Amino acid sequence: MSPGARLARLLPDFGPARDHPAYRRLLAGGQLSMLGGAMTSFAVVLQIWDLTRSSLAVGLLGLTFVPVLVVGLLGGALADKTDRRRLALVTSVFLMAVSAAFAAQAYAGLGQLWLLYALALVQAVLQAIGAPARRTFMPRLVPPEQLTAAIALNTLSGRIAMLAGPALAGLIAAAWGVRACYAIDTASFVASLYATARLPAMRPVMRPAGSIAGQAVGRLGLGAAAEGLRFIGRQPLLVAAFLTDLDAMLLGLPVALFPALNAAHFGGSPRTLGLLNAAVGVGGLVSAVLSGPVARVARQGRGMLAGTMIWGAAIACFGLTASLPLALLMLAVAGAADTLTVTFRAAMVQTVTPDELRGRVSSVEYIIGTGGAPLGNVESGAVASLTTPVISTVAGGLGCLAIAALVGLMFPAFARYRNQPAGRGG
Repeated sequence: MSPGARLARLLPDFGPARDHPAYRRLLAGGQLSMLGGAMTSFAVVLQIWDLTRSSLAVGLLGLTFVPVLVVGLLGGALADKTDRRRLALVTSVFLMAVSAAFAAQAYAGLGQLWLLYALALVQAVLQAIGAPARRTFMPRLVPPEQLTAAIALNTLSGRIAMLAGPALAGLIAAAWGVRACYAIDTASFVASLYATARLPAMRPVMRPAGSIAGQAVGRLGLGAAAEGLRFIGRQPLLVAAFLTDLDAMLLGLPVALFPALNAAHFGGSPRTLGLLNAAVGVGGLVSAVLSGPVARVARQGRGMLAGTMIWGAAIACFGLTASLPLALLMLAVAGAADTLTVTFRAAMVQTVTPDELRGRVSSVEYIIGTGGAPLGNVESGAVASLTTPVISTVAGGLGCLAIAALVGLMFPAFARYRNQPAGRGG
């Protein structure tokens, strides 16, 4: 095999975007929208800091994830009851209006802290309602054999936004102020709205009358949400996948300890702290760019367990080292492993879940992804206050590794799982 062919096998499979125009439009529109969203996230933090000069005031933004725990489940139930395309359009229009409100208050110079919190809360609620519906689109737009490749492309898109969004926002805010960041975010919704509007109707596919899942589609509210949770409880593969993901989020993501570890090991420079925060994203981006082989992995459960163990081991090594290059390398390795686990988990969830329940199952996936990191920061901070930041980081990494191994032992079907895509719905 020639060097060029070897490189091509490492790069992402762009077949889903090349072969399916609707998916391609969603991918491009989503990329622009994520970049815009990253700008608003940056701008809100900066504006609150400028108004208060209080880290506590900035940290209180994290409380916006609390309603996601309930609203996300209801959003998933709603996605399994209605036309998901219409639900995504409606929530996107309202999210665009929230971004416009952020821009308006900045241009007007209102400087009201309560208004920023209120807008951030409304934004979190709308995202929790719309996200489960959007996550159900992909299995309708690409064939089963291209689903993992499509998810890998979405992951790559997210990693690009994670790195480029804050960097662009910093440059724009420095040149034109946070109001420009908000305005750009508002405009970025146009491409996503266009891509979503071009989709056909996306109503849930009903199973034969009398099936458990089919009965659940007829309900709406907490009962339907509870049925989604019961479905997950009956699926060992989903339980294991979500436990593995929650394990990494709670124990292996000690971002709250980065400032303390930076001060203890690396001199405490803000520039060094920025490198530590960026290293995870850089590793994730490199892994996403070289994700070609990921789409060909059949044993996705085993891959998810291995990625989580690598993540935990890398975080433990990061906590122990006083060498900045080695610390950055370990964080990059952790970020690369995280990208693999995210891709495998998403592919498994979409493949195992019947279409009429994808909204509710996707809402649980969204809740873990949104709420896991803040809770992980609370956990690592609490352990560090009782011991030391180093002990908290190392213990968290080793605990992450150990629990992933335990999940593999408790759910042998998860490690044995082979990707055998079911038919497409609709």
